[in-house]
Amino acid sequence: MTFRVNWRAALAFLHDTCMAAIAWSGIYWLRFNLELREPFITDMWFTLAWILPLQAGIFLALGLYRGLWRFASLLDLQRIVLAAGLGAILIPLVLVMLKLQAVVPRSVLFFYPIVLIFLMAGSRFAFRLWKEHRLYSPLAALGEPVIVVGAGEAGARLTIEMARSRQWRVVGLLDDDVTKHGRLLRNVSVLGPIAELETWVRRYGVRRVIIALPSAHHVVRRRVAELCAAAHVEALTVPAYEDLMSGRTPLTMVRTVELDDLLGRDPVVLDNAGIAEWLGNRVVMVTGAGGSIGSELCRQIARFRPARLVLFELSEAALYEIKTALVDAFPQLGVVAVVGDVKHASIVEETLAREKPDVIFHAAAYKHVPLMEEMNAWQAVRNNAYGTWVIARAAVAAKVEKFVLVSTDKAVNPTSVMGATKRVAEQVCQSLQEGITQFVIVRFGNVFGSAGSVIPRFAEQIARGGPVTVTHPDITRFFMSSAEATQLLMQAGLQGRGGEILTLDMGEPVRIVDLARDMIRLYGADPDHVAIVFTGLRPGEKLYEEPLASEEATKPTTHPKLHVAQARAADRDAVKQLVAWCERDRVADDAEVRARMRVWIPEYAPPAGASIKPIPIDGAEEAVALPLRAPRRR
Repeated sequence: MTFRVNWRAALAFLHDTCMAAIAWSGIYWLRFNLELREPFITDMWFTLAWILPLQAGIFLALGLYRGLWRFASLLDLQRIVLAAGLGAILIPLVLVMLKLQAVVPRSVLFFYPIVLIFLMAGSRFAFRLWKEHRLYSPLAALGEPVIVVGAGEAGARLTIEMARSRQWRVVGLLDDDVTKHGRLLRNVSVLGPIAELETWVRRYGVRRVIIALPSAHHVVRRRVAELCAAAHVEALTVPAYEDLMSGRTPLTMVRTVELDDLLGRDPVVLDNAGIAEWLGNRVVMVTGAGGSIGSELCRQIARFRPARLVLFELSEAALYEIKTALVDAFPQLGVVAVVGDVKHASIVEETLAREKPDVIFHAAAYKHVPLMEEMNAWQAVRNNAYGTWVIARAAVAAKVEKFVLVSTDKAVNPTSVMGATKRVAEQVCQSLQEGITQFVIVRFGNVFGSAGSVIPRFAEQIARGGPVTVTHPDITRFFMSSAEATQLLMQAGLQGRGGEILTLDMGEPVRIVDLARDMIRLYGADPDHVAIVFTGLRPGEKLYEEPLASEEATKPTTHPKLHVAQARAADRDAVKQLVAWCERDRVADDAEVRARMRVWIPEYAPPAGASIKPIPIDGAEEAVALPLRAPRRR
């Protein structure tokens, strides 16, 4: 075994031992008016030989060398006082017990601990003052100048950490609290209100501004980001308040301001104890584990320490990526990675028989509306609807306790094949709700930054200088972050008792054209030079998404962001027809898919002009002559 010496602790120990010697001998010297003579010189050195080892042992026993001098605090002062006090008590006891033939004046015994405290504590706090002055002095700091918005606790801590890193030099802070204006925070001045940001940016030549308001309302962060855009500086922000409190992310992990910071929502309050009891030490399986929702869901589930997390994913690359990320972030977690297709019954059944999951989150689905609308409608039915039947039926056979289907608001009064297939998937789960397995269906809207989202596309278009393409000036969508969506998905899974369709509170819908303008400003581009072009609605695309169908009523749950939709009963005959149709060895064209969706999902309204062909029903060819309906508006 290699023995490593901490040289800083060794120097501190040597310093304190020397201070004890100086305190003992110095008091002797002062006691005799600076004229120390025999026999007191001999007595001083004789007693010092016994006192120093005793005092040094007290220092070590009390752990005086676990901290750093640059962070000396009241706790260190308490330990020093205790060490000196114990020395003052034990030294005369040792002198008496050993019957040492030496004269020790009572004044030396009285003043020794006082002087020792002064020398030891004074050295530490003097070093801290010198270190902080050197760190925070504007003349000494060599980093890039930045302004911090927010002079609260986060701003103060950030100022300290930035000075230590030497990457940044905080030249000032801004805060709307007038009582802080003109005051110093860690030797950095609070310059004034946030509205004066552009003035101070010009004065100090700042190129970046850090928003240190982790618990502020998103409206405040949005205002600061707009001021940064107007001042042509990059806006950075600290991690979210909940990440800081949990210790998952350090304060210095600053990042660029993202869109969900500006369109932010109230933080999700989870029943962490309930979810931990539900998922902790259980086997949890996630299908579509490499997708946008599936991968984030895996990360959220891993926090609750399941006994094993089974990743089921068709894409080898996506599966490898999420498995690697989970193993790195949660080394104690048991991870099983299965390359598989939810439509492949034998693979699904074998996986469930081997892994014996207690809970399944079914997130595997094709979700791109225009892509599934043309040439790929049959694949959407096979994957989204039939694939749900395969794994849901296998879950019943394997006696899985709970099956959570990830659905979408596009299943409400669907106008697209994708939405219709997800509504069929919901009916599949509803039709199987009769045994041990509890089927819980959860609907939510668009997720920030997910694959196929408008946000990455807008970012690419802005980077090229435009134009930014929006389908319609009035089109709106509901948005939430992937973390919020998956957290609420787990909460819904916990609360569901089987057969319900739970809808998430998606907040207010966002106009996509406003989203585009926000992103143009956020990326520092000039709104007057980046054009927005309207291209028209794409096949199957709605103008407005609906969180609930009009014929569905809702009732609240114990969680304010979850509601139960009272949907119509599942058509079991339609589910049987779906299974029989999908198991035939032929590919249906888009027109046939739409026709069958119209029969099985009466609320499905294909877009005007979409082709629909006659389909065989009960062995006879019958034309589905249902009138096309316009998409419903909210």
